[in-house]
Amino acid sequence: MSASPSAPPETTTALPKKGAELDLYVESLAYGGQGVARHDGFVIFLSKGAVPGSRVKAMITKRRKGFAEARVLSELEASPHADAPRCAHFGVCGGCATQNYLYEQQLQQKQTQVADVFRRIGRLDGLDIRPIIGCGETYNYRNKMEFTFSPHAWLVDPHQKEAAPEQVLGLHVPGRFDKVLDIDECHLQHPLGNRVLALVKQLAARYELEPWDVHTHKGFLRHLVVRVAGAASEPQLMVNLVTSREDVKRLKPLVDELVGQVPEVSSLINNINTRKATVAYGEWEVKLHGSPFITAQLRGLRFDISANSFFQTNTAQAGVLYEQIEKAANLDGSEMLFDLYCGTGTIAIDLARQAREVAGFEMVDSAVDDAARNALANEVFNVRFFHADLGDRYFANHGKRLFKQVDKPDVIVSDPPRAGMHPKLVKEVVDLAAKKIVYVSCNPATQARDVALLVEGGYQVKYLQPVDMFPHTPHIENLCVLDRK
Repeated sequence: MSASPSAPPETTTALPKKGAELDLYVESLAYGGQGVARHDGFVIFLSKGAVPGSRVKAMITKRRKGFAEARVLSELEASPHADAPRCAHFGVCGGCATQNYLYEQQLQQKQTQVADVFRRIGRLDGLDIRPIIGCGETYNYRNKMEFTFSPHAWLVDPHQKEAAPEQVLGLHVPGRFDKVLDIDECHLQHPLGNRVLALVKQLAARYELEPWDVHTHKGFLRHLVVRVAGAASEPQLMVNLVTSREDVKRLKPLVDELVGQVPEVSSLINNINTRKATVAYGEWEVKLHGSPFITAQLRGLRFDISANSFFQTNTAQAGVLYEQIEKAANLDGSEMLFDLYCGTGTIAIDLARQAREVAGFEMVDSAVDDAARNALANEVFNVRFFHADLGDRYFANHGKRLFKQVDKPDVIVSDPPRAGMHPKLVKEVVDLAAKKIVYVSCNPATQARDVALLVEGGYQVKYLQPVDMFPHTPHIENLCVLDRK
């Protein structure tokens, strides 16, 4: 391990021009995973993979008012916090941007980033930010992965076009919707997922199942989605093949071999997406084998998960997160609780054991069905689920009427997607005047924006609790607890 690199050398005072090459010291990581360096007071954001504490040679690629962006060309001096990446695809696929950085340091950077986004975006400073809770397992923790079929391979060496495979199965490289990096193994997903990935790739080629082409809008196979649930001793696998049309006969040879070689596959679903949009779910689905869902265990409860329903991607760390949500809600059994964006009902059902009544609101029909079935399966009868978009059009027309179907809440838990809560919903939450709000987010930037509006509406931040759900990635889960003034 080398000594700490020296500070960057003195240079001119002007912001460097596009194409200029600089010797830079990487100070920290910005939210999103970019390295941060400075040049005569100007901030320079470096491409992902730059390790804080290292010195690098970088080329300016963009100039903005007061800052620039640069691509790392080479490492001049290693960081004392560098770590050897495990993955052969590191630095290309973009998923594990910090796999070359010691995990303890990753946690420190994420802690700092939460404070930074709440200060910059939310204009909220001096908050009680509790120490980030790290993840026990930093590899093989993902219970779901989505891969893309494509005839357009991303080549690490563009001069080897003649060696490009005719079809690939893998992940999109950053910034390219049409190029897919052929993946042999992903160290973030369950090992069984890697087994399925390799076998499906082999069988698709053997049975000449052509990949979908995003340029010509022709082809058959579009996506492979693998989900894992159940105990470590008896794992259950759901394989979801997304195709451009329904053709069970063409899929049958692949399905038969896959089920025969991987007996853990207890659910095999075919989602059909006839649209041009490259999304890994369909307009309808067909069950090809086994059950239409798999069952996960979480905090003593069981949850049935269908192909298109949301479920926390890191099951073990979700238990840690939910423990923090329970602690923050601090229920005594007398409360009416709202769970916004409730998905398959995991949080709602978990907290219903401590609340008087719970109402969950979710936009995906299949998730609402799963949530109701999960409540019955766990013999939790004081929770109801409602279909609700909670977005602009639906909420503007139906939101107030929807919430009037149940008692006003004492506590609100909100766990929105990355885009955060719609401003109209934030206003309605303020009007509901719950005593406490527990806001869970996988995007602290939009969370800080929404929390600032809640503070304007009469709430105060009690504390923030970051939880690392996704080691080796820039993603941060953050819990914000607000009390009514």
